[in-house]
Amino acid sequence: PLCPQVKAFVTQDIPLYHNLEMKHLPGADPELVLLSHRYEELERIPLSDMTREEINQLVQELGFYRKETPDAPVPEEFQFAPARPLPTLLPRQASVVDRKTSPERDEGEHPDL
Repeated sequence: PLCPQVKAFVTQDIPLYHNLEMKHLPGADPELVLLSHRYEELERIPLSDMTREEINQLVQELGFYRKETPDAPVPEEFQFAPARPLPTLLPRQASVVDRKTSPERDEGEHPDL
């Protein structure tokens, strides 16, 4: 059974958050499961020992957008919140670019001159 703090969060706060949904699993301890854009599990955070205020703070720190009312529109910049660019992709893209351009630099060719 959900403690009153978690139950209040589930019933009153979850409807205000964009891209946050409740899945009821009978007998399971309440936890926040963070998924990637491909629905791969990233992390599980147990909520049993947290207050409603602490859960709200956590969810907002994770980047979930909280609406004024459950039916309020979500601003364009928060449509994909809390998704962030994957930091691991940036260096990989840069290294691909470097690999393509470095042989030209090494050979000292300047085709546009």
